[in-house]
Amino acid sequence: MDKKLVSYAELIIKQGINLENGEALAIGADIEAADLVEEVVRQAYKAGAKKVTIFWSHAEIGKMSYQYQDDETLTDIPDWVVASRDWVVDNKAPLLNILSERPDLLSDVDPQKIKKAAIATSNAMKKLREATGSNKIRWCLAAYPNVEWAEKIFPKLKGEKAVAKLWEYIHKTVRLDTKDPIAAWKTHVEAIAKRSHILTEANLKSLRLKNSLGTDITMDLPQNYEFTGAAEKSHHGRAFTANLPTEEVFASPDYRTTNGKVVASLPLVRRGAIIKDFWMEFKDGRCVDFGAKEGYETLKGIIETDEGSHYLGEVALVGFNSPIQNLKTLFYNTLFDENASCHLAIGRGFSACIKDGTKYTKEELKEMGINDSIEHVDFMIGTSDLSVVGIRYDGTEMEIFKNGDWVF
Repeated sequence: MDKKLVSYAELIIKQGINLENGEALAIGADIEAADLVEEVVRQAYKAGAKKVTIFWSHAEIGKMSYQYQDDETLTDIPDWVVASRDWVVDNKAPLLNILSERPDLLSDVDPQKIKKAAIATSNAMKKLREATGSNKIRWCLAAYPNVEWAEKIFPKLKGEKAVAKLWEYIHKTVRLDTKDPIAAWKTHVEAIAKRSHILTEANLKSLRLKNSLGTDITMDLPQNYEFTGAAEKSHHGRAFTANLPTEEVFASPDYRTTNGKVVASLPLVRRGAIIKDFWMEFKDGRCVDFGAKEGYETLKGIIETDEGSHYLGEVALVGFNSPIQNLKTLFYNTLFDENASCHLAIGRGFSACIKDGTKYTKEELKEMGINDSIEHVDFMIGTSDLSVVGIRYDGTEMEIFKNGDWVF
């Protein structure tokens, strides 16, 4: 495990963050992940980091905040907390967030209280949120197992056996089970870049997604759209991989044009609560109706966060025959589950999905069709029979997915 931990940390620094000599690095992590954080810091300094700053959290203590603080206190974000995150942006420090999921932790907490705290935090951290959302600074998400999460995924295993199994699956999904993980990632990034290039050069007017589960939806793509994935670039032109793992090729649709119904193919874990068997209906871009058999109030809270959270910000394509999907495992964590399935996201779109998008203001991007919101929530719609068709301006069609997978 120690060797794997070192390899994982090295992959995060070299492939995820792509740390440059002389840069500062910021890390957000639960104390559960302390041993990985320690190794990441070591690898960062080996790569030439001038300073590493850690923002620690603790899941159980975080839950106590919801249980014992009133709304006014919970939504009062101290100036020093905001200033510490603004420091990250001002110093152009890449940001690594290490996730250690607790799928059911907040299931007994009032969703409205969670929503109010989330909105207050997001508004207070606007500078950091916009810097990562526009790739002004590089960022990366990686994962670390814990017992509760591992036992949720593998209910027949307990304790360290469950954790060991989750470590095994994380290693597989980030290609640490290969002889040369960095080389494996280079090949993977090139494959995603090739598909992104094909879709960008196709100059499509719109996409249509349909399956037997009930998804039947169309959306336009903005003028000068770009598909991307795996290796993004910051404002300063340095490549990075925002998600470890990642399998998606994605774009931002014109948020004003979505019509039809989408049905989730996997549950969604959001802020410690699970949403199951849910759907959304869109008209002229806006979500006009929705439902869920479980987690309805949490879903409602997400959609009603602000005006932009009623619209789509991302469409992402992931072949059904993908490494994560082939594990046949629900991870109860969007970082993994979204990379096992085609997915959409309600909320904020990406400047990186417009040609030269980083040159435009937020207002200019919105005029082009890129949605804006403090939310960005991915939900999975991929199935083994999903069809994805691109429609050109002359009305001819380009088959992209057949029977849930790529045709090229």
